[in-house]
Amino acid sequence: MCLLWCIPAGAQVLLDRVAARVNGAAITLTDVRTALALGIVEVPAGPDRDAVATDQLINRQLVLAEVARFAPPEPAADVIARESDALAARAGAGLTALMASTGIDQAGIRDIARDNLRIRAYLDQRFGATVQVTEDEVTQYYRIHPDEFTRNGTLAPFTEVQSLVRDRAGAERRATIVAQWMRDLRARADVSVPGR
Repeated sequence: MCLLWCIPAGAQVLLDRVAARVNGAAITLTDVRTALALGIVEVPAGPDRDAVATDQLINRQLVLAEVARFAPPEPAADVIARESDALAARAGAGLTALMASTGIDQAGIRDIARDNLRIRAYLDQRFGATVQVTEDEVTQYYRIHPDEFTRNGTLAPFTEVQSLVRDRAGAERRATIVAQWMRDLRARADVSVPGR
């Protein structure tokens, strides 16, 4: 009851800490915690977890700006619902606590799900769902990554796994192309991270 009236008039109250600014838009510590809990960002445990998550959210914000400029088709409601359910499932039993501590609600989770789908559609539209690779690139991938094609201690013959090797080589190449594009986007953006 005394909560609002007991704070001295001149006292400042910290509502949320700004983790980064991207072209003027704030990414808060609450955004970072929400992204980690919902699996929007994938960060290994460690002391730099919030910093790595913040970097991924900066990239996400930059991609969403591109999505807004070159909008892919709107995802269907049932697809958004499935993605929303998947996000909520990642939070697991902690979903209720997450909602209470961050203020996110089901509509907010649906918005994040919609953004996830729009990002995927945009990247597929811009870079293709698959990237063509040469036969040399496929055989080189097989040679460099034998552990991916080894079962029970035996390397599978190339002819048996060639299709899988081609898919993985293409996925790696696409990831490299997208990473370079992200670096270019970030270089052109106004990004500030307090303390860095």
